Amino acid sequence: MSYFLWISGVILALAWFSRIVDAALGIPQVADIARPEWDRKPVTPTGEPRVSIIVPARNEEEHISGALSQLLALEYCNYEVIAVNDRSTDRTGSIMDEIAARPEAHKQLRIIHVTELPAGWMGKTHAMWIAGQQATGDWLLFTDADVFFRNDTLRRTLAYAESERADHLVVFPTLIMKTPGERMMIAFFQTLFAFGHRPWKVADPKAKDHMGVGAFNMIRRAAYEKVGTYQALRMEVLDDMKLGKVVKNAGLAQRNVFGDGLLSIHWASGALGVVNNFTKNFFAVMSFQWWRTVATAVALLFLNLMPFVGVWFTSGWSRAGYALALLSMFAIYAGMSLRTKIAPYYFFLHPVSTLLFNYALLRSMVVTLRDGGVTWRGTKYPLDELRKGLV
Repeated sequence: MSYFLWISGVILALAWFSRIVDAALGIPQVADIARPEWDRKPVTPTGEPRVSIIVPARNEEEHISGALSQLLALEYCNYEVIAVNDRSTDRTGSIMDEIAARPEAHKQLRIIHVTELPAGWMGKTHAMWIAGQQATGDWLLFTDADVFFRNDTLRRTLAYAESERADHLVVFPTLIMKTPGERMMIAFFQTLFAFGHRPWKVADPKAKDHMGVGAFNMIRRAAYEKVGTYQALRMEVLDDMKLGKVVKNAGLAQRNVFGDGLLSIHWASGALGVVNNFTKNFFAVMSFQWWRTVATAVALLFLNLMPFVGVWFTSGWSRAGYALALLSMFAIYAGMSLRTKIAPYYFFLHPVSTLLFNYALLRSMVVTLRDGGVTWRGTKYPLDELRKGLV
C-alpha cells in the first residue's frame, strides 16, 4: 500500500505541477483585447469589414430585449443583426418584432421566425444555419441571446482579428456569478478546462488544441463555407466547440482572447443550476460512450480528490508528491483570481465541486441513456441521431 501511495503521489505531482508551469508560461501569450492598444478601428484595404451578428433564441423573453438593444448600440458602422426566433412558446418572437419596429433598428435588425424544425437538425444549429444563409457580412458572429455586449466589443475584436489575419476568433466572456455555489462550480470547471484545453496553444497550427465558445464565435465567411457551414454540425450538441474543431482541422488560423468586461453572461443560477446545464453537454463530450464516461469519472476522482486524501494519510517523502499537487492546484486558483471574481480560498471547496462535477457527468449519462436522447428547451433529440451526427 505504501508503494502505491508513493507512486500515486508522484503521478499527481507531475500532472498538476507540469500543467501549472505550462499555464504560467502560456497564458501571458493570450492577448487581452480589453487593453488600451486594441481600442481602435480595424484596418483593412477596403475599410471596415461588414459583420453579421447572428442571435438564435428559443424562449428567451427574459433576456432578448436587453441583448438586442445592446447589440444595436455597438460603436461600429458596418454591421447587421439577424435574430432567429426558434419555435419559441413564450413572447420571444413578439419582443423581437417590437424591437425591429423601432426607427433606430430599421436598417440593422432582421428577424427570422422558425416554426418547424426539419428532421436531422438541432434547433440551435438549424437557426444559425438559416441566418447564415441570409447574412451579408464578411464576418459572421454567432452569439447567444443571453449575452450582453459592451459598446466597443465589436470594434476591438475586429481590430484584433484583422491585425492577426485570423479566420476564427473566440472571446472568453466575463461570467457573472451571484452565489458562492456558482463561483465554486465555475472555478472547478475553469480549472479542469485549463487542464484539458490549452488556450495558449490554440494559435499554434501544429497543436491539436482548439476553441469555441457559444457567447462569441466569430468566423470569416470564406472560412465558414470552407468547413461546411453549420450544416456540417447539424446534430452537434457541442456546436460551439465543434466549430472550433473543424476550423482547426481545416488548417485555418484560429485565435482566442481575453476581454474583461467586453461581453458578459450569467450562465447558471446556483451550484445545482450549473449541474443542470452540464446535464445536456457532458455525455456528448464523452461521445455518448458509457465506458468512456465511467473511466473519466474515475480519473477525475483520482486527479482531484486523491491529493487531499493522500496528504493526510501519508508521511515523510510519500507526502511530498501530494503536497506539491495541492500547491500547484492552489496556484491555479490564485492565478484565476487575477482575472475573475473567484477568490483563491475556493480552492478549499475543490473536493466538494469535484463530487458535484462527477455527479453531473454521471447524471448526464444516466438521463441520456434512460430517455434515449437529449431533451433541450422542449425538443427531444434521439440518441441514435446524435451519435450519427458526431463530428
